[in-house]
Amino acid sequence: MMQDKTMVNDILSGEKNDLASYATAISECANPQLRSTLQQIRNNCEASQFELFQLAQSKGYYKPSIQATDNEVQQVKMQLQG
Repeated sequence: MMQDKTMVNDILSGEKNDLASYATAISECANPQLRSTLQQIRNNCEASQFELFQLAQSKGYYKPSIQATDNEVQQVKMQLQG
């Protein structure tokens, strides 16, 4: 039987792939109604992914990288803007 950690990580990986696919589909969609529907589905997927991420983090299944400092964030922001 699959362990909880493996299942959670598999689902998180799948949702990351789904989010990338939704982003592509939305950016290439010419039909406004379909685009709106895809955006709603993506938003729900993002919310679900974040909840699962929080669960994984709280159980020690996922360890995010060290947070960037405010200075590092500002440097990246300036590079992207200029």
